[in-house]
Amino acid sequence: MKVGLALGGGAARGLAHIGVLEVLKQERVPINMIAGTSIGGMVGALYAQGKDPSLIKELATKLNLVKLLSLADLALSKSGLLGGKSVVNLLKKTMGKDAQFNELPIPLALVATDIITGEEVVIDEGSVLEGVRASISIPGIFTLAKRQGRYLVDGGLVNPVPTSVLKKMGANFIIAVNVMPDVGIRVRQLKKEGKKEWKEPNIFNVILQSLYIGTYVIAKASIKGADITISPDTAKINPGDFHRALECIEQGEIAARETMPELKRKLSQAWGYDIVKS
Repeated sequence: MKVGLALGGGAARGLAHIGVLEVLKQERVPINMIAGTSIGGMVGALYAQGKDPSLIKELATKLNLVKLLSLADLALSKSGLLGGKSVVNLLKKTMGKDAQFNELPIPLALVATDIITGEEVVIDEGSVLEGVRASISIPGIFTLAKRQGRYLVDGGLVNPVPTSVLKKMGANFIIAVNVMPDVGIRVRQLKKEGKKEWKEPNIFNVILQSLYIGTYVIAKASIKGADITISPDTAKINPGDFHRALECIEQGEIAARETMPELKRKLSQAWGYDIVKS
């Protein structure tokens, strides 16, 4: 039995993946392979290298406004506003080196999109940092990532929750984490709270929200390929709210704990005995 973990895109909402990983580790749920898109790929890369979720959490909670601004290496290129080198350098510092995919303790695949052809590109060899850089390249924000003659952007455009990639990797039990809320939930919540007007979003949130409105339906289709889906409640969190990292992580923990009884039951049925002890 091979258990695969699919970590999806969602910008700041994707920090909820860290909370999910913390609970999966605490509950000794085996993870044999990971497929990640965008922020899910970034978190997945750190975990696949063997980094403890608590260390990843510490890194994420330090992402205040000052830190984010320091990571914004302005490029003003024709293909994007930011170069992305500072983000990669931060990851390199955290990982300790530019690891290669074949060196990772847990097999990893990252998803990007060929902006010319619109094709899904699965990255599972070579430099992990280059793979992460390609997978997180939000169109219009980050400059294009060039790899093997192709121009790549965020994988969320074509495969926001990559369960299909895990199946090709050989997983026969798939846990999906979907941090993309129903596009109408936030509006309904605000109306319930009596709010009739909304604060004008900045350009970062406009681009991100436009991306996720377009890929929400794809994400719903993707998670149908999972044996179980963990869905943190991120509806009140904007895609650009990286300063709310702790809140996102807590939502991941809550969702994972709520799903754990069903997850353990299904895993036990798949193995034929209680492999995940309470």
